Amino acid sequence: MKQEQTRNKILSHDEIKNKIRRIAYQIYESNIDETEIILAGIDQNGYVLAKKLKRILTEISSIKPQLCKVIINKKSPINNIKTSLTKAEYTNKSIVLIDDVLNSGTTLIYGVKYFLDVPLKQFKTAVLVNRNHKKFPVKADFKGISLSTSLNEHIEVVLDTNNYEVFLK
Repeated sequence: MKQEQTRNKILSHDEIKNKIRRIAYQIYESNIDETEIILAGIDQNGYVLAKKLKRILTEISSIKPQLCKVIINKKSPINNIKTSLTKAEYTNKSIVLIDDVLNSGTTLIYGVKYFLDVPLKQFKTAVLVNRNHKKFPVKADFKGISLSTSLNEHIEVVLDTNNYEVFLK
């Protein structure tokens, strides 16, 4: 008989909305002198989060955020990273690489490495949930919440509905 996994809600819809807004303000403060910024969201939830951040940044600042979808195979991140922008489109710009959860740091560090092939003004990272046991020396510059979790626990982020939620499983 399969054991039922328990889901504990970590963040509610309103809490997530507030955290996304706070991250947007932090990105703005960090890029106050910029006219344009690249929001590079790692495909699926990272890109959804980037779109939400773009909407808020457009409301609160004069910065023109440009979205960039980053497609990384999370099981094998070293292979064949693709982006919706060309290298010329983000050269000498300020970039924020965005994902929903910073687990081991593998996806984020390979994403960072990909963008470092060209000169940049500034490079920051943003995540909704930062887990505190990483394999790589990568950190989130902007984070919604930090959790100390066990290696056996899993974070599930739901952003594709009208009811955002974060669960610990």
